Amino acid sequence: MIAWLLLVSLFCSSAQDGYLKDPGVFPCGPQNITVSTSDQVILLTWEDDPSCMSLRDALTYELEALIADEPTHYEEVAVRSDEMGSRHSWSWSPHLALECAPITLKLRSRSQGRTSPWQLERIVPGNDHSFLPEVYPRDKVFQVGSKATFCCVLPTGQVWKTLNVSGDSSTNWVIRKIGNHTYSLTVDLIKGSVESGANVICETDQEHNGACAYIGYPPADHDLTCETRDFQSVECLWTVGRNTHLALKSPTTYQLLGSTCAEESDGRCSHKVRVDIGERNWTLTARNQLGTVNLTDRADLMRRVHMFAPQEVKVSSVNASSVRLDWNWAIQMYDDLSIRCQLKISDSQTSAVRDCVGVALRFTVLDNLIPNWRYNVTMRCGTAQHFWKWSEWSSSVEFLTMGDVPDALDVWMQGNDSQTIIAWKVPLANQSHGDIIDYEVTWKPTSERRKKSRVLHPKRSLALSLDATREHVVSVTARNKYGNSSPSTITIPVLNTGSGRVKSSKTQGSNGGFNLSWSASPIASCGYIVDWCPSRGLCTIDWLRVPPSETNVGIFSENFREGVRYLLSIYGCTPGAPVLLERREGYVKEKIIQDGLFRTLNWKQRDMDVEVSWDPVALQEQSAFIQGYILYYWENNSSVMNISTDNPRDTSLTARNLQINSYTFTVKANTTVGQCGATSITVTLNSLTDNLIKAVGITIATIFVLLCLIVILCYRNWECIKLKVYPPIPMPVLKDKWMTSLAKQSCRPVFVEMSHHTEAELMAIPELHCKSEAPPGLDCAEQGNGCFNEPVENLTTRRAAAPCQLPLLPPPPPPLSSSLPKDGRLNPAYNLTSTDSLVEGSNGYQPQKQKGQLEEAPDTPLPCVLTYILLPQLPSE
Repeated sequence: MIAWLLLVSLFCSSAQDGYLKDPGVFPCGPQNITVSTSDQVILLTWEDDPSCMSLRDALTYELEALIADEPTHYEEVAVRSDEMGSRHSWSWSPHLALECAPITLKLRSRSQGRTSPWQLERIVPGNDHSFLPEVYPRDKVFQVGSKATFCCVLPTGQVWKTLNVSGDSSTNWVIRKIGNHTYSLTVDLIKGSVESGANVICETDQEHNGACAYIGYPPADHDLTCETRDFQSVECLWTVGRNTHLALKSPTTYQLLGSTCAEESDGRCSHKVRVDIGERNWTLTARNQLGTVNLTDRADLMRRVHMFAPQEVKVSSVNASSVRLDWNWAIQMYDDLSIRCQLKISDSQTSAVRDCVGVALRFTVLDNLIPNWRYNVTMRCGTAQHFWKWSEWSSSVEFLTMGDVPDALDVWMQGNDSQTIIAWKVPLANQSHGDIIDYEVTWKPTSERRKKSRVLHPKRSLALSLDATREHVVSVTARNKYGNSSPSTITIPVLNTGSGRVKSSKTQGSNGGFNLSWSASPIASCGYIVDWCPSRGLCTIDWLRVPPSETNVGIFSENFREGVRYLLSIYGCTPGAPVLLERREGYVKEKIIQDGLFRTLNWKQRDMDVEVSWDPVALQEQSAFIQGYILYYWENNSSVMNISTDNPRDTSLTARNLQINSYTFTVKANTTVGQCGATSITVTLNSLTDNLIKAVGITIATIFVLLCLIVILCYRNWECIKLKVYPPIPMPVLKDKWMTSLAKQSCRPVFVEMSHHTEAELMAIPELHCKSEAPPGLDCAEQGNGCFNEPVENLTTRRAAAPCQLPLLPPPPPPLSSSLPKDGRLNPAYNLTSTDSLVEGSNGYQPQKQKGQLEEAPDTPLPCVLTYILLPQLPSE
């Protein structure tokens, strides 16, 4: 026994001596080391040496990785005392693919400064003897913001040229040679690649090849919300985060309450579960190769009921202004809920939403609808108590309401010369409530019997000739097959009342219309009416009604045209006739007036001045406001001069102090959009002498033409002129009494021989010279038959004292030739040389010479002359 103890002590002492002799050797080290690789991950496992069981201090394993014999990674693994004797493991993902270069793993233990010897494990890439350059890693997923290293392994005999990454997802490229046939590329990944990945291309002097890299993000889903629709399942919704760019390589997968959701979940997942009253957690997990996200929502789903849309929506009854709407529910438990529904009622023009609430709600009535109008209705519902959200919209239902009488018309008036035009707006489809047949217009002066007229649709106006001095009341109604509308009444004021005192002011359009504002008027108790119409040409008036509280309005019409002047009138609406308040004139948009605006340019030379004139420009030819005119003039190849006027009413301009030469004159209108409407003429100025000669020649020619006209007129109307100036003398008719009185006088007719004269010359009537037997001193005017009965010797004195006036002659006799014999003598028994007394004969009378009568010489003036008296033959009894 003692000997055995001695042997043991000697063994221990020898062991201690050996340990002290080699203090760096630590017997407790790794054993049974194994190395495996999977998906670019190295897994190293080992066991503790049995000697490690006696250690009371902590044990640490040191691990070092070398790539291509260059230290790359160092890590330590601590083993607690209770883990002694178990198998240990370590995993590592090198930044370089395992196929790129050999990797050496070194493992040893350490405790209290003592270390075991390094144990080496080597991983050598295989050689596939490819004839193409190979790029590694292939189809690997990288996270944006990390570094990535790629390598290119060249075939034997090929020379490397380039190694790069396509696209713009990487930056900071660093290329290294890590072996005789291997090159590496390290880059910073700053952006996600396309879904198909980024290409890493390696090119040699002979071939090129590459691999695909997927660059993206881990899941970033958030805002999980859970609800129920049928009380038998839970449905969760969440917001899908940013695009991971890994839909092809590593799509995100979801699990709700541990159950996998459908692959194309798109932010929605449901799970069968019984829904009870009370709160609980609802958990969703989102995962891809780069990371995992857990989302949780805590809720009582009985307060989160998302209803299904109503089904089988239909119209059960239709009236002119109301309908009944019925529907059903897909879930029977909805009958126990208090439900609130929204109905969207739309037509071709508008859309409106109405609400209805009720328990087990299955129908509703829609009222205040437009007659004869087509509607489209759809609806959605939700819980009235603990409202969560609306259901989807139901399928739509369409219906047409019954027809009715038209709405009242919008009526207005327009004064047009001697007529008043009554106009109304044609009812829209939602106002006519059926096809309009015609319109009835009635009018009457105040307190008189009315008159009426019918106007067929679609005419929208009627011209009336009304008494301008009286007010009239006009009513218009529309008729369809359902009846007549309510009458629309307007009072027509006394013609032009107030219009003469309202002046027009200019206004400028904007944005295709007019923005008008005016001062409020106390008389406008029912608002304002603004009407507009082109200032010239055919006018189809249009108007707009404005409430009393507003004094500005924007007027827009599809009939507005640029370059047309419009007249806008603002009326105050009163209980009686409307009152004109203001008038404006303006353009929606002014346009440049085309050249040739002045159709006729006239010019007149005064001395060395030239006046150029034109006709006033018609309004329909003014596409902009004319602010004045400019006259440009110049000689041939000389500088241009101009004069202007700022008065748009002027129709002439004068260029002064010109030279005798040819000038070109151009007139332009000055407008707010520039000078436009240019019209030109060319004139040649004459000298003052030429003008004088020309004036004299024109005067002489004018006088000659006038004289010729006078001669021609006198020649053509000579007979009429002769009758007016030199009328024929009528032949006196002698009666017995006249002859008796004549016989008492000593008369001596003087005849001229007519035998040798023509019939026309016989018109020279002989004069009858006679002496009166009246007492001396009797005035000539007191003697009968118009003869002077005074002595011859007193004739000269009497003539000097008072001329003798002959009495009026009787009407002219028939032509003398009718009473003369064929031989041309007045009377064959009448002898000019006879001195016998006047005796009666069958053919007339003969003169008788009185005793004591002096013979008068032919040149002696006769005391009394009766001119143009021819004594006709007395008819035989």
